[in-house]
Amino acid sequence: MDRPDYKSVGKSVRKKDSMQLLLGKPVYTEDIVHDALVVKLLRSPHANAIVQTIDTSKAKAVPGVVDVYTWEDVPGDRFTNAGQTYPETSPYDRLIIDRHVRYVGDVVAIVAAENEEAASKALKRIKVTYEVLEAVLDFRTAKDNPVLVHPEDDWHMFQDFGGDNKRNLISCGDDGSGDIEAVLADCDIVMERTYHTKAYNQAMMETFRTYCEMDRYGRLHVISSTQIVFHVRRILSHALGIPKGRIRVEKPRIGGGFGAKQTAVSEVYPAFVTLKTGRPSLCVFTREEAQTCGSPRHEMQIKVRLGANKDGRIRALHVDTLSNTGAYGEHGWATIGLTGHKSIPLYTGSLEAYKFTTNVVYTNMQPSGAYRGFGATQGQFAVETTVNELAETLGMDPIALRQQCIVREGMAMPAYYGEVTNSCALDRCLEHCREMFDWEAKYPVRDMGNGKVRTAGVAISMQGSGISGIDTGSATVRLNDDGTYMLAIGAADMGTGCDTILAQMVAEHMECPVDNIYVFGADTDASPYDSGSYASSTTYVTGMAVEKACDQLKERLCAIAAGILACDASELQFEGDCVRRATTGQTVPLTDIAEKSQCNSNLLAEATATHSSPVSPPPFMVGMAEIELDRETGVVEVLDYAAVVDCGIPINPALARIQVEGGIVQGIGHTLMEDVTRTPKGKIRESSLFTYRLPTRLDTGRLNVEFEHSYEPTGPFGAKSIGEIVINTPAPAIVQAIYRATGVWHRELPVLPEHILLAKPEG
Repeated sequence: MDRPDYKSVGKSVRKKDSMQLLLGKPVYTEDIVHDALVVKLLRSPHANAIVQTIDTSKAKAVPGVVDVYTWEDVPGDRFTNAGQTYPETSPYDRLIIDRHVRYVGDVVAIVAAENEEAASKALKRIKVTYEVLEAVLDFRTAKDNPVLVHPEDDWHMFQDFGGDNKRNLISCGDDGSGDIEAVLADCDIVMERTYHTKAYNQAMMETFRTYCEMDRYGRLHVISSTQIVFHVRRILSHALGIPKGRIRVEKPRIGGGFGAKQTAVSEVYPAFVTLKTGRPSLCVFTREEAQTCGSPRHEMQIKVRLGANKDGRIRALHVDTLSNTGAYGEHGWATIGLTGHKSIPLYTGSLEAYKFTTNVVYTNMQPSGAYRGFGATQGQFAVETTVNELAETLGMDPIALRQQCIVREGMAMPAYYGEVTNSCALDRCLEHCREMFDWEAKYPVRDMGNGKVRTAGVAISMQGSGISGIDTGSATVRLNDDGTYMLAIGAADMGTGCDTILAQMVAEHMECPVDNIYVFGADTDASPYDSGSYASSTTYVTGMAVEKACDQLKERLCAIAAGILACDASELQFEGDCVRRATTGQTVPLTDIAEKSQCNSNLLAEATATHSSPVSPPPFMVGMAEIELDRETGVVEVLDYAAVVDCGIPINPALARIQVEGGIVQGIGHTLMEDVTRTPKGKIRESSLFTYRLPTRLDTGRLNVEFEHSYEPTGPFGAKSIGEIVINTPAPAIVQAIYRATGVWHRELPVLPEHILLAKPEG
């Protein structure tokens, strides 16, 4: 498609911090720590219990121990750890320490000590007696179970989503359009299938960690590995019972998050210790704590009813999702919506009716939270696998089937809040990927000898670009004395390169090199408000704030220059390195404008803008996987994965490609390797990276990523998001390929070699 020839946007500019990373110089949370108390947490060995007695005297007597805190020492007001906009959609169901522990790993006591050794020794000397209660460990039986995970009377939600803690229910919903039962009854084929996905861990390199200190003004200064500095400030204010103005939160470099750090997992414990002692404190989660007490993907059961004609036209879809939020309700309601609203609309082109029903329930398991894909991953695994099964049943090419059913540009999507696809290249993505992958050659089942076969599968996906009508992004752009610019943002770069992408936008608008843009963020004292880096919002939402700020700054610079030239600002034009008066040819360099703004001036050479969008234009993606399956061992090897993505106009193609490749690798891990199992008493078995198997580059075969450009008129430079959609296609594509190799559909993830060997064809 035709588009302007930009100088910075659309170019593969290297990341702002790339050299720092290569040289090992980035500053992470622990690099800032000095003379801090070590904070460690005593955790419950029981899934559901009441602390009857707790003796901390021997622990306090350990040399180097400063104090030990229990449920009796903390504030009694409930809060949520969910990093969402306010008022939160998650229930207020937590205390810093609760006498009622609700999962294996729930916090029983906080130890603050001068060093690691003393803290660890103290943990072993705390004596606790428990009244062990029956636990709810099967989320399928949690709703209206006589055993209540949250029996307390002070449980509450700000918004009514059908939640009732006396039913173990956080939310329930029923959405639809058309007469689903009538359309299903009229269909030639009706398929009903049930799928199950596990509570996958993000397994980011840097575990949860937070450093706290009291600043020179007596305020709580929090430095944390987080995606949500402003939300953390609010969460701590609620939990600790102090005004938000007394709290400053900033993030240094983050060693990965993938959504886990959209939840305030570690922050409250050192914050409480620092408030109590007045001393700096540091809490670092071990890998075991991160795996068993973190914020994993929601386990879900998804039932799909699909109605179609013999020609492959999909006429009806009913998605019914049951989500296991675990012991606390972070992101429970927000996540489940995407299982239907990001899967059903893909088939808008032929759909006559849809229904989407949901239930989010409490259990006595590890609490879940945000993870890349945020519910769409689970829902699309179910719907796309059912569509692939339909194609196999009809003997149709699954690409041809989809081409007659998919959403196309200009269509209104009833199942996606009625939004219209202003930009959609999904049809072109399908054809592009087919050709790039060599589908006709790889799709047939090929016997390679020695019990090995090769074949392929396909899936499509859509996501969003921020949360429509909710997410807010802000940016401040300031002219520096030397003619360069400072960009201040509240979004958090987690390795995604958003600092660089937003800097490219500033450079394009201000007509200067990207190297002339310096980026600062995120700090609640200095950054403009931003919802944070999640929900694929940064490029689209914060990017539009950057555009607005640049436009305002150019007007401001012209106004300052008008004072210098003693003319009206309407006579002036911004030209990158100067402001020009068209009638006379006079110019004012940026450095002169900067100097003027600092002396006898009523105008600052800076602008701040905020943006929130009423829509969330979806990016689209097609993924195709070629596998080799060993029928004797059940081992699946991914040989080739091709992906074509429509993210509008990629601001930085190299960074966009890296996002896609990383998401595909994670998706392959979800499908073939990563597993979460529990003992009969609710303890997670996979508590380390030795037992929780992650994919390496050697497990992922050849990755080939290309783009089909569309132009999103509501996005900056025509851009949409890319961060989340990239994880959604591997599972259904690989599962289809496994079926073609074995004749068995696997409807539970992960699909391990033993599952393949033991499975029998249906019927």
